[in-house]
Amino acid sequence: MLAHEARAQLTLMHVIAGGRVAQLREWFAQQQSAEQSLHDEARERLERLAGELKAHRHVTVRTVHSVGDVVQDLLVEASALDAELIVVGARGTGFLRRLVLGTTAERLLRRASRPVLMVRERAHEGYRRALVALDFSAVSAALLATVRRLAPRARLVLLHAFEVPFESKLRFAGVDGAAIEHQRQQVRGAANRRLHALAQSAGLARDAYEACVVEGDASQRIVELEQEADCDLVVVGKHGQSVVEDLLLGSVTLHVLSEGSTDVLVCPIGEEQEGLRSHDAGGPARP
Repeated sequence: MLAHEARAQLTLMHVIAGGRVAQLREWFAQQQSAEQSLHDEARERLERLAGELKAHRHVTVRTVHSVGDVVQDLLVEASALDAELIVVGARGTGFLRRLVLGTTAERLLRRASRPVLMVRERAHEGYRRALVALDFSAVSAALLATVRRLAPRARLVLLHAFEVPFESKLRFAGVDGAAIEHQRQQVRGAANRRLHALAQSAGLARDAYEACVVEGDASQRIVELEQEADCDLVVVGKHGQSVVEDLLLGSVTLHVLSEGSTDVLVCPIGEEQEGLRSHDAGGPARP
């Protein structure tokens, strides 16, 4: 559906884990047809899916089948294609509920240098309401550009969550409660103004988005608002790819993935990547 709406080139890729193939060869050393049957069945299913998509969505589809490290092969292919979006599906109700270090999903999210869309439910229509978590960092503008490219008809809910630093310690130290409340309102007002300014700089009409400034832990508030606002897409940013910055994936994004119930777009956007590029910049997009 996304490829059809964006007039994008679409690649369907299936990777069989190399370790499992090695185990298959060990178990069925005398039956070479077992491994060949595995490959034939995978290719057949890929081609069948490609045929269905071509017929119903009128998109250009190519297929790739490989054996190796699942995440590494996906990233190498995405790099070779200069893909602007990686789309992966959540298999079953518990696929993302208990993410631990080393799972395919988390490894992909940590290592990808381009947007990754985690899809939980079968799509029946384009995205209607997208919740975009903004922290006013350099990533924020790129997040808006990306979601507008991916979901051009969606109404955006722009969320910024803040917390009063060391509030309990300040009260314990005798800081006047009225002063703390005054500062809270000051921070809230400033955040509201920055949200509207960011939306305006992104070219958003005032009736195309809702500004929402809330107090509390960002990961908790994202999950709560996703349900309250009936959003079908959540957009979060991943700041860079260093070891320290990857911890941000664990603190916010993984909570949203494990506790939320809708699709999640994770944008690991650096200075060199500012959202999904336009067709004018270099031809059709490649999910």
